[in-house]
Amino acid sequence: MVKMVNLKVYVASSSGSVAVKKQQQAVVGFLEANGIQFQEVDITMMEEEKMWMYQHIPKDKQPKKGKPLPPQIFNEDRYCGDYEDFFQSKENNSVLTFLGLNSQASVNQSSSCQLERFC
Repeated sequence: MVKMVNLKVYVASSSGSVAVKKQQQAVVGFLEANGIQFQEVDITMMEEEKMWMYQHIPKDKQPKKGKPLPPQIFNEDRYCGDYEDFFQSKENNSVLTFLGLNSQASVNQSSSCQLERFC
């Protein structure tokens, strides 16, 4: 049986912003280092995915000017947040809750203990 990956991180591979690149690397690197399964979606290569991302970010998370910048994180159709939200969840030791994941489904047990400090 193939396991579905519900977590998606929307990134822009050709971003001209050093800050955006660092934020994307921080999110992706953290997820990889902690064994969290996710799909990286490059919005510079997929116009349809970019439009979907823009349409599914809540109005209160939209910038006053311009379009929302990556990284943007979703679990299926549920918007988890942007880099700032992700960073806050790390600071609060609540990454799994932020991502809408249960510890057994998408994370190995030792990583789950480190992420949420349940053990």
